[in-house]
Amino acid sequence: MGPFAMSFGYSYILVGVDYVSKWVEVVLCKHNDHIVVIKFLKENIFSRFGVPKAIISDGGTHFCNKPFETLLSKYEVKHKVATPYHPQASGQVELANWEIKNILMKEVNTNKKDWSVKLLDSLWHIEQLTRPFLGCLLIA
Repeated sequence: MGPFAMSFGYSYILVGVDYVSKWVEVVLCKHNDHIVVIKFLKENIFSRFGVPKAIISDGGTHFCNKPFETLLSKYEVKHKVATPYHPQASGQVELANWEIKNILMKEVNTNKKDWSVKLLDSLWHIEQLTRPFLGCLLIA
């Protein structure tokens, strides 16, 4: 997501959503490129949750490139690209993006320069909204 007004050196947010649990993962980004995406997948997804069977993304150049496809091929992950004419295919991420933006707009100060420090609070609000029925912390 982005670019946003520069906030402590960051202009972008990379968002990942697990389609089964609806769990949202985010990372602050200075750039919007394939290097950031690959690092996010390795450090925040593959190493913490395991390798997914498939990844759905938009057709951005940060997702549709040789290094990204090489990584997915190495781990036998199927890459599905949502078309601009059918954005519902990436609906969970679009919903998470909307929720994050909506909460950040309410939380940030008027100059909108502190959004990066409010991001994790926004994520916490989303997790509370989408999982109120659990009533417990799941730790494996």
